[in-house]
Amino acid sequence: MSRTGHGIWVGSHSLLPGTRFDWHEHDAHQLNWAEDGALTIGTATGTWVLPPTRALWIPAGVRHTTGSSRSTKMRSLLIHSDLVPWTVPTVIRVGPLLGPLLSYLCSSLAAGPRSRAEALLQDLLDPVPTAPIELPMPQSDRTLRIAAALRIDPADGRTLAEWGRVVGASSRTLARLFGAETGLGFAEWRTRLRLTHALGLLAGGTSVAATAHLVGYSTPSAFVSAFRRTTGTSPARYFTAE
Repeated sequence: MSRTGHGIWVGSHSLLPGTRFDWHEHDAHQLNWAEDGALTIGTATGTWVLPPTRALWIPAGVRHTTGSSRSTKMRSLLIHSDLVPWTVPTVIRVGPLLGPLLSYLCSSLAAGPRSRAEALLQDLLDPVPTAPIELPMPQSDRTLRIAAALRIDPADGRTLAEWGRVVGASSRTLARLFGAETGLGFAEWRTRLRLTHALGLLAGGTSVAATAHLVGYSTPSAFVSAFRRTTGTSPARYFTAE
């Protein structure tokens, strides 16, 4: 990252598939955007998957992770000023003006052009009402082993009894642990994990039918039903709703 001299630090990162920046926070506001590819950003309140049509405003002091399941060019601005009043992570619409402006701000600019470009930024920050998928992670050794395996293969359909034979616990014990540690039943937790993975596929252009199969649904309609129940909208509208 490099400082512009006007309270904004800028940076570009080429993320390889599977790249993940672990939990961290900044003492400045951050605007993260994928110029191509898709970003996955998690906070304590949920997970967002962001194609090039969306960016995420992350207020100063909010702990988060950032990663990508495919090759992605990330543009990042750290803003040391009260540019906007949002105090919670906020999805920003990236239209035909904001995208090129973010790329321009992350390039090498003289002081005059940079100052004029930065003056446009606030006028182009247009929030989009997009809810994250809340996915609390389990905490104990046995449930974490199950979670890690499902993150690798969300289509894995083993029951808690079958997982119990792998990790050495009864299905009743595992059900109790998932409920206590995540606030969700195992089936609902796995559904949210699958949908989080599905968002990355959809953002990368994978069809709804192919995505449904890859994350463990027998039919596209079952996947769409679970998606709508969790997010309040359909996969087709999730990234395009105004």
